[in-house]
Amino acid sequence: MKRVGAHVSIAGGVENAPLQASNIGAKAFAMFTKNQRQWTAPKLTTTSIDAFHKNCTEGGFKPEYILPHDSYLINLGSPDPEKLQKAREAFIDEMQRVETLGLLLLNFHPGSHLNGINEEQCLQLIAESINMALNATTKVTAVIENTAGQGTNLGYRFEQLASLVDQVEDKRRVGVCLDTCHLFASGYDLQTTEAIDWTFKEFDRIIGLSFLRGMHLNDALRPLGSRLDRHASIGKGTIGMEAFSYIMAHPACEEIPLILETPDSDQWSSEIRLLYSLVE
Repeated sequence: MKRVGAHVSIAGGVENAPLQASNIGAKAFAMFTKNQRQWTAPKLTTTSIDAFHKNCTEGGFKPEYILPHDSYLINLGSPDPEKLQKAREAFIDEMQRVETLGLLLLNFHPGSHLNGINEEQCLQLIAESINMALNATTKVTAVIENTAGQGTNLGYRFEQLASLVDQVEDKRRVGVCLDTCHLFASGYDLQTTEAIDWTFKEFDRIIGLSFLRGMHLNDALRPLGSRLDRHASIGKGTIGMEAFSYIMAHPACEEIPLILETPDSDQWSSEIRLLYSLVE
């Protein structure tokens, strides 16, 4: 089964995320475990954790269908030693929060060299950061998200993602989340069935489809190769519907979270129905 959902709010507590997901007809969801614009947050309470588990069970959301995202402040490839240490501590905390909730995945953006070091050095720092976080936890998989290639951000080419996967010591606990808007913005064509089929085959050749642990399903406002991360609603951007039909039919996308991050949350219910209609 395809597990389509959206990145829902945790306003009022993480326990409200599965309720939000159920309300839009989702079969998966993403969320933050704390305020994504702050470095620290109070520890999760037992009451909140228990309510989260109860609401997930009632909504049919198993841990493998939930894709938490870490803070946007974290740069695991920072060339500044003090900022790198702060980022690593925050990332480990994020991993531990996910583990406390009994979840299995943490989605994150790789990092940025900020023109302070070269690409290879930055990738090495990011991989070291991932290894540190995996050593500080026991079950959570680090799920690296591809980027749009803005500024000095890395992770916009499959080769960069492959380098990170190769440098992670425990291959069982590393994966990739592919964002369709980011793919398109970074130059991977998705506009036809033939184009997205080539892109998936390239991913399999360079990284391996066995490492695909989730996807963000977003259309794009800007043209192919724009390097701009501008999401659009499904079918209302420059990617078009063939890509989403392909994803909804692809066996590698079974039983992994397929998460909407499209700009109009009021349309998520109808977008979920639209995506499921592509395979009916």
